[in-house]
Amino acid sequence: MVGGGDGAGGAGGDGPSTAGAAGAREVRAREVRFYPPVGACAPCVTVHAERAIGPWAGFTAGWSFWFLLCVAVGLEGIGAAQIVSGWLPGTPEWAWVALFMVIFLGTNLAAVKNFGEFEFWFAALKVIAITLFLVLGLLAILGVLPDTDAPGLANLTGDGGFLPKGMDGFIIGLLASVFAYGGLETVTIAAAESENPVQGVAKAVRTAMWRIAVFYIGSMAVIVTLVPWDNPKVADVGPFYAMLDHLGVGSAAQIMNVVILIALLSAMNANIYGASRMARSLVARGQGPAVLGRISSGVPRNAVLFSSVFGFLCVLLSYWRPDDVFPWLLNMIGAVILVVWIFIAVSQLVLRRRTEREAPEKLVVRMWLFPVLTVVALAGMAGIFLLMLRQPDTRDQLLATGALTLVLIGVGLVRQRRKGNAEASDGSDGSGASIPAQRK
Repeated sequence: MVGGGDGAGGAGGDGPSTAGAAGAREVRAREVRFYPPVGACAPCVTVHAERAIGPWAGFTAGWSFWFLLCVAVGLEGIGAAQIVSGWLPGTPEWAWVALFMVIFLGTNLAAVKNFGEFEFWFAALKVIAITLFLVLGLLAILGVLPDTDAPGLANLTGDGGFLPKGMDGFIIGLLASVFAYGGLETVTIAAAESENPVQGVAKAVRTAMWRIAVFYIGSMAVIVTLVPWDNPKVADVGPFYAMLDHLGVGSAAQIMNVVILIALLSAMNANIYGASRMARSLVARGQGPAVLGRISSGVPRNAVLFSSVFGFLCVLLSYWRPDDVFPWLLNMIGAVILVVWIFIAVSQLVLRRRTEREAPEKLVVRMWLFPVLTVVALAGMAGIFLLMLRQPDTRDQLLATGALTLVLIGVGLVRQRRKGNAEASDGSDGSGASIPAQRK
């Protein structure tokens, strides 16, 4: 699950959040927003929402998440194409996106093992790159590197001190970085459905926490210790590049371009996989067109193809309608992950209490301080929504995401009512629903 927890957001999307948190200036991100891959167990989220709240909740969470993944595929393709086009001037970006799409479409259509092999090497390269970055930064902080002096706390306490522009800068940084944690929700879900869930969940939580502490928080701590908060390169070209350039590392831009390209391609591959499995899961429960649920050689090929084509359509819209339709798509996915997290938290509240009441022996892994921590999480997400309303850019995202969510809720409720009426008319209670037969 390294690919799911440490995606492209950590590698290339923190410039505005770092500069904003320091208060250097209000930065409108000019680069593509990178969304981390969510892994193969994202469909489990919708299953739990359906069981806890109702079919409409599973429908809403599932198709909003699928929409997020497909648009993210297009964004990641655009970001990767921009890097390659910079290396090869004159080549059209859309052609590179098409090439990446064809490659990952082929690997996802062929066999599941191809996805795993690609992700293994992508994840290994990302971890190696971040580890080398951290080691280099720590050596610089200690003053061990040649021609470098230990900065001490000068960059943390000087020039106005910590939070030099007050809480406004902190809020900007918080809103920019909170979405980088999307994908971690699937780590424990995957572990819970493993052969040894008790050990798996505990290990998954511990692993996720130390990865966040080391790779994400650790990287940001190294950067803000070494690089002055008002260094314009932090916002212009990204904090990782700014630190390497600050240390005098030659070809810093190209090094970071390679790392970001790997992270983007990894996220692109994983999100095609996740979107296709999400569509397959929804269809299996009667919440989508049956044609997407057909299986061939263990792969939902129609779902893979449909998800990839939708992602590439988003890329084409960035060229055809860059001023109206494409920004509208970006705004619609702005807060989708928060909506999904809310469904997860509410589902946990309902299913935990239901399991304690009906089958307590099955509750082998118990979250600490239930339900207090779950309520705190929900309150935190509500707080993020309120903070998004304060900022013009994020306000547009929140409203667009809200509109998408309301439309999906309406469609889900209509479908649920129609299904209930049909079952009542034929005397069925719906309990015999099953996953459609797979085509070999």
